[in-house]
Amino acid sequence: MPAGRQIKSKKRVADHGEVFTAEREVNAMLDLVKGETERIESSFLEPACGDGNFLAEILRRKLAAVKKKYGGSLLLPDYEMWSVVAVMNVYGVELLADNAAACRERLFRIWKDAYRANCKFDADDECQSAIRYILERNILCGDALTLKQAGGAPIIFAEWSFVSGTKVKRRDFRLDEMLSEHPVNRDFFWEYDEEIRAYLPKPIKEYPLIDYRRVQEHG
Repeated sequence: MPAGRQIKSKKRVADHGEVFTAEREVNAMLDLVKGETERIESSFLEPACGDGNFLAEILRRKLAAVKKKYGGSLLLPDYEMWSVVAVMNVYGVELLADNAAACRERLFRIWKDAYRANCKFDADDECQSAIRYILERNILCGDALTLKQAGGAPIIFAEWSFVSGTKVKRRDFRLDEMLSEHPVNRDFFWEYDEEIRAYLPKPIKEYPLIDYRRVQEHG
């Protein structure tokens, strides 16, 4: 959407209440949690992300933090890996499919441009493919009120965790269970953590460790 515009059409406003937050308000609100927006590994979920006004600024701030900390490294993997970490920790749910697709593409371009500006060349095809794959699983088309995807299935997000060196562990969770204060299916979807003495959501699926550039091979 062109900069400065807060609506795409009057019909979309009438049908979906779609009004985009202006850049000034976005930055003012994010400045309230400025430290977290600049922490590479902090996770953000925008439940009505539109085409990404909030998530775009969050990712820019995270990538600026990556550049500040790793941009001067003589080892390219330092910058590259942490730029991927920044993308892995940005999540969104959007009701309209065209907005969700636009948000993914917008975030990809922000990452790609930041990579080129820092490294003076583009990331290789494998790394770019990994970023697109991550965004496909982090920016989902669904209803944040019902916590379901368009087809009625529960919204499922991937959690990405670096475990050893460049190896990533992916675990998938149901969003409704993650947000539930009184889970109905505690025995099935939750597990008791002895260390913190509390129940935590269980992943519905876990994947084997894999290099961050090859996460797309999970299918």
